[in-house]
Amino acid sequence: MSDLLHRLRGRGWRMTAQRRVVAEVLAGEHVHLTADEVLVQATLRLPEISRATVYNTLGELVALGEVAEVATDGRAKRYDPNAHHPHQHLVCSGCGAIRDVHPEGDPLTDLPPSERYGFTVSAAEVTFRGRCPDCAGA
Repeated sequence: MSDLLHRLRGRGWRMTAQRRVVAEVLAGEHVHLTADEVLVQATLRLPEISRATVYNTLGELVALGEVAEVATDGRAKRYDPNAHHPHQHLVCSGCGAIRDVHPEGDPLTDLPPSERYGFTVSAAEVTFRGRCPDCAGA
């Protein structure tokens, strides 16, 4: 069972066939699918699933904090099931591919006190940008 499915069952989330398929599609590392990509893969597993059900289920998963919505450079939002595992993202500026990365250090403590301007910093999002091997070679 995927980590996401395990977490959802632990919360007592009503697991319909449609919800299970969406959660199964989102299982794995480095998964950052758009809603339409989730729909395509979910339809392969459950042909009768509707676009509205996929979009509504993704919205519920984000609202529950079980899936993170990732937006980069005006591209379609992507859905990251690793919401409970601290990580940052590496994004290809060519094709938009996204990989989870785990840099050393803590961005919360890396911000010097003089740059906090009195804020109590509670979270940090760092996005690394570059070109993937396919785009770099093209």
